[in-house]
Amino acid sequence: MRTAFDFSPLYRSSIGFDRIADLLENASRTASAENWPPYDITKSGEDDYRITMAVAGFSQDELSIIHEPNMLVVAGEKASEDNGDYLHRGIAGRPFERRFELADHVKVMDAGLANGLLTIDLRRELPEEMKPRRIEIATADASSKVPPKRIEADKQAA
Repeated sequence: MRTAFDFSPLYRSSIGFDRIADLLENASRTASAENWPPYDITKSGEDDYRITMAVAGFSQDELSIIHEPNMLVVAGEKASEDNGDYLHRGIAGRPFERRFELADHVKVMDAGLANGLLTIDLRRELPEEMKPRRIEIATADASSKVPPKRIEADKQAA
């Protein structure tokens, strides 16, 4: 069942959150029928995250991790192998592509493959100009004591 949400009330009091509304709309539109390979997302610190994917049977050369703006794409494709006729094939070796939407300023720090688990470490790094800063409020007395700076017209640059 699909329910359409009206996000127009949010636009009245918020600026620049169009991307979040689009994410919510896309999430409600797509049915998550594809659930392979399984993965976990953990928060290991205030700004640190880890994605762990179970990619048993895939080698390091058969996996790719691509970091696009606000998107992380993990894909895998097995090299063709002919190991005879299978009587039962329970280990999935089909190609996959898993996409993760990333917030602004989230960077991939490290990736590793061990024991069939692919781990990707992420960190949100806010630029210094984006961090909160305290603004001093000047009083009327303080601003009147400091004379405005004047540029002298008769001095020329040497």
